[in-house]
Amino acid sequence: MARERGRKNETGVFAMQSNQSIRKIPVILDTDIGGDIDDTWALAMILNSPELDLKLVVTADGDTLYRAKIVAKLLELAGRTDVHVGVGVRTPHPAESEGGPQGAWVADYDIGSYPGTVHADGVRAMVDAIMQSEGQMALISIGPVTNIAKALRLQPEITSKVRFIGMHGNIRSFFAGLDRIVPEYNVKIDPLSSREVFEASWDITITPLDTCGLIILRGERYAKIYQSENPLAKAVMENYRLWILHHAGKMDQKKHERESSILFDTVAVYLAISEEFLLMEKLGIRVTEDGTTLIDESAKKMNCAMEWRDMEAYEDFLVQRIIGCASPVQ
Repeated sequence: MARERGRKNETGVFAMQSNQSIRKIPVILDTDIGGDIDDTWALAMILNSPELDLKLVVTADGDTLYRAKIVAKLLELAGRTDVHVGVGVRTPHPAESEGGPQGAWVADYDIGSYPGTVHADGVRAMVDAIMQSEGQMALISIGPVTNIAKALRLQPEITSKVRFIGMHGNIRSFFAGLDRIVPEYNVKIDPLSSREVFEASWDITITPLDTCGLIILRGERYAKIYQSENPLAKAVMENYRLWILHHAGKMDQKKHERESSILFDTVAVYLAISEEFLLMEKLGIRVTEDGTTLIDESAKKMNCAMEWRDMEAYEDFLVQRIIGCASPVQ
């Protein structure tokens, strides 16, 4: 599945896996990239993280082929065509087609030209990658969990070989000035699948809106990314600009020049590496019919990132990962 790595590739992205002393965590990413722009940031963060060995990316929600094109093009740009791409379960989502927020970036991209492997059945590819792994994998989920619930039904034994890390829920803190806890998108879009995944017998860690909903890069931190010559950082900025143009009339068209959007999904990637900058709690979480995530001590307990211990340190960490100047976490 993997090809020879450990050198600087032709795009200028330095090969993080050249340091053989780093313990690399094999990773599967399940993502609804192509909707909110934070998934694109999260994929770039994974590719620029020396601790993570990305094996497979599976697309979730809506037009999953459109999403797979974005993944494949980013992987080509990063010189990482050893990573397999899986097209996940397509679901009704008319807003996310070739006319989706990043559609212009892949309008002329033929996924059949991807030099690596593309799996038409992304869920089957996910199950096979997990079951064939020699050690425990990290399954990073940053979209609705429809694919993952289907994988569980196909092969319940995957829970013994995976640590589930997700961007899901809103548990205690009000989000974006609201006066109540809200059903978070990744959960509410498919509450039944969310319930299946949360109740499964694997180790679960999540970042809810309580923590991931606070991450916006501004000032000098954002300027480092906006001005970066790193190919992945430049691709993130180009996609961010297109994402804003797609939402013309709903947001400031110059926003991409001065600050990021909310970078929810990047926190889930960080939790696959470390929990140092966050305060974690073991909480029983129950999913209601409308996708609300409630604390319920009778429910399965999971590791929840409930507060920031040092959010500024995390933002510095994130900047270094996006611009490709990361040092591994020891």
